Amino acid sequence: MSDRGDLRFVLPDVEAPAAVEAGVILLGLDADRLLAGLGLARLADDAALVTQVVDQARHEAGGFGFAALVASGAGCWRELRAFAGDGRSTASPGALRREWEVAHALATAAVPGAGAATIAHLTACSLRRADVDPLADRYADGTEGT
Repeated sequence: MSDRGDLRFVLPDVEAPAAVEAGVILLGLDADRLLAGLGLARLADDAALVTQVVDQARHEAGGFGFAALVASGAGCWRELRAFAGDGRSTASPGALRREWEVAHALATAAVPGAGAATIAHLTACSLRRADVDPLADRYADGTEGT
C-alpha cells in the first residue's frame, strides 16, 4: 500500500482561496442549475439588464422564471463555450481544485471584465461540458424549454 493514501479526498489547504471551494460545490450541481446560474450571473453583471428584469417582474410581465434563466444561461454558454476552454487540464485526474484553477484562468481570459459569478459558472460549465453542452443545444434547437 502506498504511503500517499487516496488523494481524491484530501482536504484543501487552509490557505486555499474560498472561490476554489465554491467552484467544487458548483461542480456538483445539475446542468440546468449551472445554466440558470450563468443566466442570472450574466444579468447581475449588467445593471441595466437587472433593472429591466426587476421592472418586468414588478409588473408581472416577461414571465422570468427558472426556465427563462436556463434559456438565458444556455444562450450565453453557446456564445462563450468556444472561448471558455474545453475543461481539460494537465492536472492529475481527481485533482478537482487544480482543474478548477486552470479552467477558471481560461474563463477569466475568455470574458475580460465579467463578474466573479459569471466566471465561476462559466468555469463550472466548461468542466461539466458533457452535461451542459447537450442541454444548451436542446435550448438552441427548441426541443427544450418550450
